[in-house]
Amino acid sequence: MDNRAEVREFLISRRAKLTPDAVGLPPGTNRRVPGLRRSEVAMLAGVSNEYYAKLERGQIAGASESVLSALAQALRLDDAERAHLFDLSRAAGQGPTRPRRRAAPSTVRPSMQLMLDAITGGAAMVRNGRMDIIALNALGRAMQSLVLEPPGDGNLARFAFLDPRARDFHPSWETAADITVGILRTEAGRDPYDRELQDLVGELSTRSDEFRTRWGAHNVRQHGAGVKQFVHPVVGELELGYEDLQFVQHPGLTFLVYFPQPGSASFERMQLLAAWQATRESEADAGTPRHAASTFQEE
Repeated sequence: MDNRAEVREFLISRRAKLTPDAVGLPPGTNRRVPGLRRSEVAMLAGVSNEYYAKLERGQIAGASESVLSALAQALRLDDAERAHLFDLSRAAGQGPTRPRRRAAPSTVRPSMQLMLDAITGGAAMVRNGRMDIIALNALGRAMQSLVLEPPGDGNLARFAFLDPRARDFHPSWETAADITVGILRTEAGRDPYDRELQDLVGELSTRSDEFRTRWGAHNVRQHGAGVKQFVHPVVGELELGYEDLQFVQHPGLTFLVYFPQPGSASFERMQLLAAWQATRESEADAGTPRHAASTFQEE
């Protein structure tokens, strides 16, 4: 795939975010573009104006590691943006007949599912780079119950942008939306040949103005660790820590766990959520109607 447009738009967007003051340059006069001029980026990176202009036209294939590192430094790229730049360069050097990254599996090994099921105090799941949920433990199925229903159908990005309930589930929806698009944008740089990802981006761009605007910003994201807030329809407010880990054997798959602080209100609510899920699954196995969610609401 020709990714020159992607490279061009990423570099232009990063250049536009920088001011001369931020990189120690005088503001100058008659500045007609936001951010730095091409010549200023070229000077900071130690390359000629002509060579940087070539890179910004998307002709990044063959750029050396030292040039990419200098460019990342000049543009003040963070770790996620720097990795994205290198991914774009690698992808540009791959013709249609060159080997691409092996596709992530659509299911997990039985041992992986056993590992997930062994986690009983947190909501654990495995997802791919397209934000498809591949596997869950019991608390994960409870926590992501809305995502598993239409229109999300198990895809975290579809849920975030196409399901109105996402704005209640994510109290900081704007931040959650930014993170979601950043993860998808990062994955697109790693594997521009992923047809399913292209289809997902096309669908969301068509159906969601919020997604289309964020996609055009070319921001990227590496998900790691932190704290998030949720409002679950069964148990209410949850404040959960999270850890996001990559599988060495399966590049493209991510292991994610949400967990409460022991003794906190969220800890008690996660226990309540686990009881609710156990009841749902036992009733489903028995073929009996499920209790309404309100049965487990806190007093």
